[in-house]
Amino acid sequence: MSDTTVLIDEEFALIQANTLYCGVDEAGAGPLCGDVVAAAVILDPSRPIPALNDSKKLTEKKREVLFDEIINKATAYSIARASVEEIDEINILHARMLAMTRAVNGLSKVPEHALIDGNRLPKNMCCDGTAIIKGDGLVAAISAASILAKVQRDRDLIELDKVYPQYGLAKHKGYPTKAHLEALKQHGPAPIYRKSFGPVKRAYEELAESL
Repeated sequence: MSDTTVLIDEEFALIQANTLYCGVDEAGAGPLCGDVVAAAVILDPSRPIPALNDSKKLTEKKREVLFDEIINKATAYSIARASVEEIDEINILHARMLAMTRAVNGLSKVPEHALIDGNRLPKNMCCDGTAIIKGDGLVAAISAASILAKVQRDRDLIELDKVYPQYGLAKHKGYPTKAHLEALKQHGPAPIYRKSFGPVKRAYEELAESL
């Protein structure tokens, strides 16, 4: 993404109407443990951040640099979560939506519209919204939100690794890699694990059978 990127129709219309809008994205839907993290960002047009892009297309080092730049230059930003317990209670899809709602509603400046990455709109937001498929690579504000969410969640997992070093969380960030699945089988699930996820559910079943 660059300064020469053509604005998509939804964003162009908001800018033309002088509408205050935020970009929203989340991270951590696929991992076996930890919260799902969402972010909402209102960018300041007078302080552009040219290097913004989908967080998945950036290196970890670049994401870390942009994280600080976004926080310093954004008009407003908010980072929110849905807990492991909430994920298990309402499922990961609804937990993702809940985290995004919390992020939007947590902004210090109330937006008039939210551009959401994906094909679904969270409920109970403080403003109207538009879902944009692959928006994290199309809309700068969504890109910024994707970076904040990804970096914050990675940091969360690095902190959890200090408490539960046996799982290797700092390396795989909770995703079901071969090494992670082997560690889960060897040590059994900790309270940070999502009981509703298949590999974790099986680990609990195996643990019960061994007692």
